[in-house]
Amino acid sequence: MYAIVETGGKQYKLEEGRYTDIELLEGNADEKVVFDKVVMLVNGKKSKVGQPYVEKASVEGVIVKHDKAKKVIVYKQRAKKGYRKKQGHRQAFTRVMINKIRTTASRAKAAAETETTEE
Repeated sequence: MYAIVETGGKQYKLEEGRYTDIELLEGNADEKVVFDKVVMLVNGKKSKVGQPYVEKASVEGVIVKHDKAKKVIVYKQRAKKGYRKKQGHRQAFTRVMINKIRTTASRAKAAAETETTEE
């Protein structure tokens, strides 16, 4: 089972038990993160496509670390003009470990469990 989630203006494929590098998020390492903008859930023949998002679905994860990607070199030159410009860029990202993909049924079940534990 995997989910397509929208965050940081991009869409990412997230699977349980795997980590992924996404656009920089606020928060410290070992903090919990919840993605509510689930575009698509894929579970064999029980796939769901959102319009624009799947209702009552979410993906839970934990921030592993904040880091920067490898350097990308940008080089500009104008022929016969003596213009040269070399620039480097390292994109910041957040590595997130995905713990749980909650669907409509599992999210309702989790809410019911928390209610019974609170009482």
